[in-house]
Amino acid sequence: MSNTAAPQTLPPAWLDLVRQKVESLRFGVVQIVVHDGKVTQIERTEKTRISDGGRDD
Repeated sequence: MSNTAAPQTLPPAWLDLVRQKVESLRFGVVQIVVHDGKVTQIERTEKTRISDGGRDD
C-alpha cells in the first residue's frame, strides 16, 4: 500500500485577487477579463446606493 498523497495544487494568484475584490464590495460588479485562456485583468465597479433618492425634501 502506497502512502503518497496526491500533490496539492494551489489556486492561481488571480483567484485571491478576485476573492479580495468581492469581499470588500458591498454593491457592484467584479469582472474578469480573459485573453488567450488566461486572466489578464480584474475590474471592480462599486455602486453607492442612496435609499431616499438623494432628495432633501
